[in-house]
Amino acid sequence: MFGLDAFILARIQFAFTVSFHIIFPAITIGLASFLAVLEGMWLRTNKQSYRDLYHFWSKIFAVNFGMGVVSGLVMAYQFGTNWSGFSQFAGSITGPLLTYEVLTAFFLEAGFLGVMLFGWNRVGRGLHFFATCMVALGTLISTFWILSSNSWMHTPQGYEIQNGIVVPVDWFKVVFNPSFPYRLFHMSIAAFLASAFFVGASAAWHLLRGNDTPAIRKMFSMALWMALIVAPIQAMVGDAHGLNTLEHQPAKIAAIEGHWENPPGEATPLLLFGLPDMEEERTKYAVGIPYLGSLILTHSLDKQVPALKSFPKEDRPNATIIFWSFRVMVAMGLLMITLGVLSLWLRYKQKLYQSRPFLWFALLMGPSGLIAILAGWFTTEIGRQPWVVYGVQRTIDAVSGHGELHMSISLLAFIVVYSSVFGVGYVYMMRLIKKGPITGEGNDVRHGGPGQGKTPARPLSAAPESLNNPEGRK
Repeated sequence: MFGLDAFILARIQFAFTVSFHIIFPAITIGLASFLAVLEGMWLRTNKQSYRDLYHFWSKIFAVNFGMGVVSGLVMAYQFGTNWSGFSQFAGSITGPLLTYEVLTAFFLEAGFLGVMLFGWNRVGRGLHFFATCMVALGTLISTFWILSSNSWMHTPQGYEIQNGIVVPVDWFKVVFNPSFPYRLFHMSIAAFLASAFFVGASAAWHLLRGNDTPAIRKMFSMALWMALIVAPIQAMVGDAHGLNTLEHQPAKIAAIEGHWENPPGEATPLLLFGLPDMEEERTKYAVGIPYLGSLILTHSLDKQVPALKSFPKEDRPNATIIFWSFRVMVAMGLLMITLGVLSLWLRYKQKLYQSRPFLWFALLMGPSGLIAILAGWFTTEIGRQPWVVYGVQRTIDAVSGHGELHMSISLLAFIVVYSSVFGVGYVYMMRLIKKGPITGEGNDVRHGGPGQGKTPARPLSAAPESLNNPEGRK
């Protein structure tokens, strides 16, 4: 297929499925916590707008959750089908970590999801709020275990290699490996920001169409507060993550910076733009700021950043790709901070809900969080190459022995099936968003089950006791 060998096709296939999958958990993590906040605020204030928003976003959460589960299962199967070498070599570590995720997170989410989605009028307020909080907690626990497993592949520790396979010797070191805390916070905050901009763009769309209701204003305001407060925090966490990466994966940092060599005594510039050329070993058309690379990455004006030429060619990641994926991520982050600052100014001027240019800006920023997550994920995973377990197992040794025809057909099948199935789900989710929150008593749906004044759970029990007495009077 397109002259690519089976190894490259296997990498493309995994990248494709991961890219599809990561969008859904990111929104799920943020929306679950958003729903918990909405219900908590409704219980505290008894304002109808919070309840309206809860019912509205719970439907979108349910669709997104379902698509995330399906895409995640398919992705997990590829460890055995396309990457059997990795499963055999490191399965004794990644297998238990993913099992812990299922036992502690997925079961928690699945156990309380039904109560959260269908128990609004069947259980008490306190129990329903508890169920919502448990689902939100489950998404965060799931993030914990998945990021622990993935981070171990970047900064492995707590293991020994016996008879050609990895054997865990210290689970605490395995779980809390050096990059894990930084990557956990960075990804969790990214999920919250992606959901906030998703929510904010939905509200902006309704405000532009004249649907100016208290519920719409409330979700727009909450999303912008999140952008204002959390986006700068993400920038600081990202800086700490970068310093950790410089310590443990210096070749990745060199590729991100497009930095090839260190002239004696010169500080490292920060390249804003350029085109790294892996063959010529230089960055063409480079536009840089002197000293700034050293200042950002070493917090000094004289220390140098490791250069790509200091690493063997076979150990260098593809700088051409991650140089730009990193800059896309940073650009999205700067735009998020800009949107948050502008929102604060417009609040002060009391024009937050009336400024159409700002509403268009917020609408166009809707996918920015997801774009930043994908760009950051590409930077992280491509930057780890040519290793699947950094410094321990090369990616070429992890792939299964499939032929080019097999990988080409399966990749095309994934593209067709994913585009159709998840495309339908995406369209349905967009239709739900376009409808907007149903205000007032329209959300007071009477479900069956125990309790007064509710439609019976059994359809026939809703019939009157006597056909001659339609009101059911004695």
